[in-house]
Amino acid sequence: MLSKTIEEMISDTSDKLVIDVREAKDYEKETYPGAINIYFAELMERKDELPKDKNIYLICYSGKNSEVLCEDLQPLGYSIYSIEGGYYSYLRMQIENFMEDEEQAHNRCRDIERSIIKKFRKEIWCKFTKAINEYELIQDGDKIAVCISGGKDSMLMAKLFQELSRHGKHNFEVVFLVMNPGYNNINYTTILNNAKLLELPIEVFESDIFNIVADVPESPCYLCARMRRGALYNRAKELGCNKIALGHHFDDVIETILMGMLYGAQVQTMMPKLHSSNFEGMELIRPLYLVREEDIIKWCNYNDLHFIQCACRFTENCASCGGTGKGSKRAEIKQLIKELHEKSPYIEMNIFRSVENVNLNTVIAYKDGAGEKHHFLDAYENLKGE
Repeated sequence: MLSKTIEEMISDTSDKLVIDVREAKDYEKETYPGAINIYFAELMERKDELPKDKNIYLICYSGKNSEVLCEDLQPLGYSIYSIEGGYYSYLRMQIENFMEDEEQAHNRCRDIERSIIKKFRKEIWCKFTKAINEYELIQDGDKIAVCISGGKDSMLMAKLFQELSRHGKHNFEVVFLVMNPGYNNINYTTILNNAKLLELPIEVFESDIFNIVADVPESPCYLCARMRRGALYNRAKELGCNKIALGHHFDDVIETILMGMLYGAQVQTMMPKLHSSNFEGMELIRPLYLVREEDIIKWCNYNDLHFIQCACRFTENCASCGGTGKGSKRAEIKQLIKELHEKSPYIEMNIFRSVENVNLNTVIAYKDGAGEKHHFLDAYENLKGE
């Protein structure tokens, strides 16, 4: 037998020798892994260098030259074979494997998408669409920059928007926007790989925010958050968008309410949408407003998805950046809500609804949208008693 297929060579697990007999310039561009290079016109002169105690496989361009060499060398006691089709057969196999891998990846993405619409329809999809309708987050003609930080929330939000744009009733456009403020290589590569896995056509832009805030002695997180938000607004506007979408969810909302009360001495919430005060005509929306974090985690685990955590260069426990590590104020609030939930399963929703059921006649003072303070004594004479 003078020749074998590329698959037969690969299945040979012995200590084989693979020789690429093409020209050196082609060998140096690309070759079979582990192959050495001996030009076919020189191989007979160097036959004494070849071992007789192991299988030898020759790879030329098409298999013709290597087969001629095998005709001369096999009678001399060498276990030597020509690869059918030569190097082109190896390239063909690579393409077939690539196509198979691409098909498998595509099928996995389809499974992930189906899980949103079917298995997690009630917990995620319906709450996503409910928030959009209830808070009027999308109007016809919108162009929305879906901001992807690389975490579980923003990645899920991007997939939800992708499904909505495919099957929804709204006439709108989306841009999947990724800003790299100076992520380390591991985090940045993870974001890119997950975007590829989820088949998200991301628009990436670079910024130097992490380096800029690195020398800020106090409150670098606050400055970093403000700068990142501004950079997203600016890039979105350059792309012709009129809205940016952020991945804050239900738990972020109720944690913000309690943090404001316990640490800020104020009653306020994280709004489902806001007009930008610095970028005219721009608006911020939060489409995951009604989606619970535990359901997002369940979706990730069900699909075996792994996203980055807080990607801040300075700390992984920064509440301002969304970190919830031990020691952060947000982590304390999260733990408090968990303990309260053990006493009553209605606690989370009661906190959420508390800012919808504010009776101005029963508060000491409040500020209106213009920042003007109103005190109950201002209209006390007109107030009705119990």
